[in-house]
Order: sequence, then structure tokens, then C-alpha cells
Amino acid sequence: MAPPQETDTFVRLAKAGDVAAFERLVALHYPFILKTAFRWLGHRSDAEDVTQSVCMRLATILPGFDGRASFTSWLYRVTLNAVRDFQRSQQRRRQMASRVALIAPEKMEPDQENRMRVEDIWRRVRELPEKQRDAVLLVYGEHLSHAEAARIMQCKEVTVSWHIHKARKSLRDLL
Repeated sequence: MAPPQETDTFVRLAKAGDVAAFERLVALHYPFILKTAFRWLGHRSDAEDVTQSVCMRLATILPGFDGRASFTSWLYRVTLNAVRDFQRSQQRRRQMASRVALIAPEKMEPDQENRMRVEDIWRRVRELPEKQRDAVLLVYGEHLSHAEAARIMQCKEVTVSWHIHKARKSLRDLL
């Protein structure tokens, strides 16, 4: 990702109509958007769809970026909103079927078992209520502090802690 000063320059120029600056801004932040979408959705093709949607949408919403938050925090929010929109449209189109690979436990290697357990936990996290899921993914998936997560979620730090507490309780029951 680009240094904040470089991003600020590209944002300013893009808002003024500089197409090359807009293209550079999108290119610099594309991996960040993709990684964030993938963390929430868990499927690369879905994350790529959301990433493309965010990049196209940036052209129309960038003028609304007022700089009160950092560009990255603002982009998190834009990406999370796109993820939620995608999830809602997917739910309307079809019921998501569980995609758990059936592997005979006796043939499973220790690494495979750990990887499957981690994948199962993240799958369960994605099933949590929206605020709990967002808090867990921001803090544990993106390795942000509670304060950074609170800025992105537009709530108080203590609220993020509460959502994580509730998520842990729910996951304990599920797992």
C-alpha cells in the first residue's frame, strides 16, 4: 500500500479529475481491497467480484471522501459495505451451501487437520451477526487495534470489545 502522503496526493489529484492519478490510486489500493474482501467472504472469486465493484464505484464516490478519516479507514468502510451488499444479493439468489471437504480423519495429516480447523473457525466467524463478525475480522483477521476497528466501524472502542466478547461466547457454543 502507498504511504499516506502519496495516497493523499493521488486522492487530491483524482478528485480534481486527473484520470492517471485515479488509476494509480486504484492500482495502489487494489491488493488492500482484495485482501479485505477475501477476509470477509472467504472465496477468492467472490472477493474479486467485490473488489472490482469497489474500484468501479470509487470513481463516483471519491468526491465524497472528506478526509476526516484516513483514506484507508474510509476504504475499509467502502469495502465492508460492498461486501455486505454482495452477501445480501447472494442470499436473495440462493441459500449458501456449506462447502466442507469430506476427508477421512485417519488419512488426514496434522497440518491438514489444523488448516481445516482454522478454516472452520473463520467460516463460523463469517456466520456471526454483522457487528460481531466485523469486530472479530478487523481485530483478529486484519490485526488492527480495538481503537482502529472502532474508527472503521464508527463506534466506540468499548463497543468493539463488547462485540468481540459476544462473538467469543457464540463461537464457544458453536465449536
